[in-house]
Amino acid sequence: MKTDTSKMSDKSMDLGEMLKPYLRNWKWFLLSIIIAVVLGIFNIRYAVPQYEIQTKIQILDDQSSGSELDVFRDLDVFGGGGNKIEDEIELLNSRSNLIDIVKQLGLNKKIIALGQIKSSELYNNPPFNVNFIAEDSIIHNSKSEFFITISSETTFQFSNEEDGPMEPISFGKPVTTGVGDVIITPNIPNIGAYNGRKYQVAVSPLAAVAEVYQRKIDISVIGEMSNIISITLNDPIIERGKDILNALVANYNQNAVNDKKAIADRTSNFINDRIADIYGDLSTVDQSAEDFKSGKGIADIATQTNVNLNIGAANQQELQNASVQLDIASSMKDIIDSQDGYELLPSNIGLADASIASTTARYNELALERKRLLESSNEKNPIIVNLDQQLEGLKRSMQSSLGSVTNNLGMQVNSLSSQLSKINSRIYSTPKNERALRDITRQQQTTEQLYLYLLQKREESQITFASASPKSKIIDNAYLSSQFPVSPKKPLILLAAMIFGFVLPFSVIYVKDLMDNKVENKVSLEKLTGDIPVLAELPKISKKENTLVQLGERTVLAESLRILRTNLDYIIKSKKKPGVRGNIIYVTSSASGEGKTLLASNLAMIFANTNKKVLLIGADIRNPKIYQFYSGKNVDKLGKPARNKENIGLTEFLVDTTIGGKDIISSMLAHEQTVDVIYSGKIPPNPAELLMNGRMKELLDEVVDQYDYIVVDTAPLLVVTDTLLISEYADQILYVTRAGMTELKVLDYPLKLHAEGKLKGLAFVVNGVQDSNLGYGGKYGYGYGKTTKKWWKF
Repeated sequence: MKTDTSKMSDKSMDLGEMLKPYLRNWKWFLLSIIIAVVLGIFNIRYAVPQYEIQTKIQILDDQSSGSELDVFRDLDVFGGGGNKIEDEIELLNSRSNLIDIVKQLGLNKKIIALGQIKSSELYNNPPFNVNFIAEDSIIHNSKSEFFITISSETTFQFSNEEDGPMEPISFGKPVTTGVGDVIITPNIPNIGAYNGRKYQVAVSPLAAVAEVYQRKIDISVIGEMSNIISITLNDPIIERGKDILNALVANYNQNAVNDKKAIADRTSNFINDRIADIYGDLSTVDQSAEDFKSGKGIADIATQTNVNLNIGAANQQELQNASVQLDIASSMKDIIDSQDGYELLPSNIGLADASIASTTARYNELALERKRLLESSNEKNPIIVNLDQQLEGLKRSMQSSLGSVTNNLGMQVNSLSSQLSKINSRIYSTPKNERALRDITRQQQTTEQLYLYLLQKREESQITFASASPKSKIIDNAYLSSQFPVSPKKPLILLAAMIFGFVLPFSVIYVKDLMDNKVENKVSLEKLTGDIPVLAELPKISKKENTLVQLGERTVLAESLRILRTNLDYIIKSKKKPGVRGNIIYVTSSASGEGKTLLASNLAMIFANTNKKVLLIGADIRNPKIYQFYSGKNVDKLGKPARNKENIGLTEFLVDTTIGGKDIISSMLAHEQTVDVIYSGKIPPNPAELLMNGRMKELLDEVVDQYDYIVVDTAPLLVVTDTLLISEYADQILYVTRAGMTELKVLDYPLKLHAEGKLKGLAFVVNGVQDSNLGYGGKYGYGYGKTTKKWWKF
C-alpha cells in the first residue's frame, strides 16, 4: 500500500509540475481568450452573411411521358434505357448550363456599394444603370472595374482606380472604361439622395463566374432509390440565389425539350425524304395501270381460278411485308454506313427487330449527351472519349444487326418470289391481258401501302413532339431554407475563437518550456543534482533594494538567507568531527554574473546577525567584487590594516611572505553588524601560480580557529582553475546558479568533479528566482516584503 501511495504521490507531483507554468500564467490565458473572442465578434459583425437557398425537383422517367421515338415503337428500332440520376446531376450542374444562366441574369456584372468597413453588393434596383456599348463577345470575356461617386441629380464622379483622381461626368454621356464605352443613367427618381456615396462596378468573364457558382451549387439525391433531387446554393443575396436556382431548373428542362425536338426533326426529315421517293414510284405505277387499261380497253377481268388467286394473294401479302421490311432495313443501313460522325439516327421506323430499335435509341441518347458536353469541352475530354467508344460500339452493333436482317429478308423475298413465280406460271395460262394487269396492280398496292404507312408515322411524330414534357417536375421552387444565415456561424466562430485564445498562450508556454534548458528554481535543480542538496533559493532583487541584508530585516532575501544559514549549519554540524571546526565555506559558480559575490557577502552578514564571528575572504583575485558590497556608505571601517598600507589584500599576502594574516584583515561595521573582510587586493598577472604557492593554506590555518565561519568568495569554477587549486581547504562548497541564466548542462561539470572527489561538501544555491517561482514550484512563497502590483500588470 505504501508503494502505491508513493506512486500516486509522484504522479500527482509530476502532474502539478506540468500544470504549474500554465496555472501561473492564467492571466495570459484569460487575456488571450478575451482578445480572440473580441476578434471573433468583429468577424461576425462585419462578415458578409451567406443564406441557404434550396429547390427540389423530380426526375421523370422518359416512359412516363410520350417520347418522339415512340412513333416507331412497332418497328422497335430503338430501345429504352433512360439516363441515370448521376448523369442528370452532371447535366444540371454543367459548365455550359451555368454559363447560360450567368449570361441570362447578368451575374458577371456587379454594382457594389463601398463602405468604410463593410461593402455590400446591389442586385435589385441599384441607384443607376450601367449600359455597355461594346459587343457582348467582348464584355463576356473581359475583366475590369471602375468606380462611381454620385455628385448630384445630373452628374457623378468617375475613376478607373479606387483611390485614383475622380472625373466629373454627366449622366447619359459615354464613359471610357476597360471594357469600352459605357453609359451611366439614373435608375431611381431621386438619385441626389445618394450624393457622396461611392460604388464599384466590376465586370468578370462569364466562364470564371460560372465556375464559381458551379463550385457553390450542391446537388444531391434525397434517397438512394429516389428520383428526387435537392439543389442548394449559399449566397449573400437571397433574391439572386432564388433566381439562379429557378433558372438552373428552367434551363435544364428547356434543354431536354430541345433534345426531343432535335430527334423529332431528324425523324421527320427522314420520313419526308422516303415519302418523296415513294410518291414518285406510286405515281409511275398508277400511270402504268391507267395506260394499260386505256390501251387494251379493259375495265374488269374476272378471276380465272379462285384457287390460284387465293394462293397468289396470300403469297403476295407476305412478299409485300418482307419487301417493306427489306426496304426500310436497307435504307437504315445506308444511312449508318454513310455517316462519318455521330449524328442522330431516325428512330422507330418500322423494323420488326427489337434489338435494332433498342440500340438506335441508346445511340441517340449518347449522341445528344456528347453534343451537349462538346459545348463546354473538347473531344479529348475523358468523358467524351468514353462516349465516342460507346457510340462506335453501338454503330458496329447496328451495322451487324442490319446486315443480318437485310440478308434474312433478302432470302425471304427470294423464297417468296420463287413461290410466287410458280403460282404465276399457273396464272399466266390465263389471257395475257389479265396477267399483265395483275402485275401492275401488285406494284400499285405495294407502293401505296408503304406510302400510307409513312404518312401515318409522320403525323404521329409531330403529335408526339407537340405533347413532349420536360425531364423534371418542380416539387419546390427556390426558397430560403432558414431565416438565419448559414455563415458566419456565431457559436462555431466564438467556440473556435475561445479554443484559439486558449491554445495560443498554451503553445507559447509549451514551446518555451520545451526549449528552456536553464535553471528556474530549486525544484528544477533538484531533479538534476539528485543526492546533492540544494540548500536555498534567493529571490531576484531590484536595483532599488539593498544588496546587503540588515539586522532584523524581514524581506524575502533576508528570509531566504536565514533558510540557507539553517540548512548550512545543519550540514556543517552533521559532518563535524571532534576537534575540527569545519567552518570554511567556499562560494563559487559556473561563470561571472551568477551572484556568488552577492551570496558570499550576504552569507557573512546573516551569520553575523547571530553574533557569530565571521571572516569574508575575496579569493576571486582575477575579478574582485567584494569591495562593491563592503565599501562607501554601506560600511564603516572599525580599524585599518597594519603597516599603514591601503589596498592590501589577499594578492599582497600571497606575494609577500612578510605580510601576516592580521595585516590584511579589515573590520567592517555594515548595518550595525561587524564583519571582518579580506579584500582581493590588486589583480596579479599570475593568479593560478599564486594560489599554488601554499600561502593560501597558511592563511586559512591561521584564521580557522579565530572565527566561527570563514566565507571565501572564489573564482568561477567553469572559467578558471583557481577554485580547484584551493578546493581541498574547504569544508563546504556552495555552488551558486542563477535562474534563467545558468544552463543545466554546465552543471554536469561540478557534479562530475564531486563524483571524482575533487569537490567535497558540494551544495547548490539558486539565485535570482522570480517571486512566482519561489518555494516549491511557487506554491509556498515566503510572504515577506511583497509588493502589490497594479491591476494592469501581470
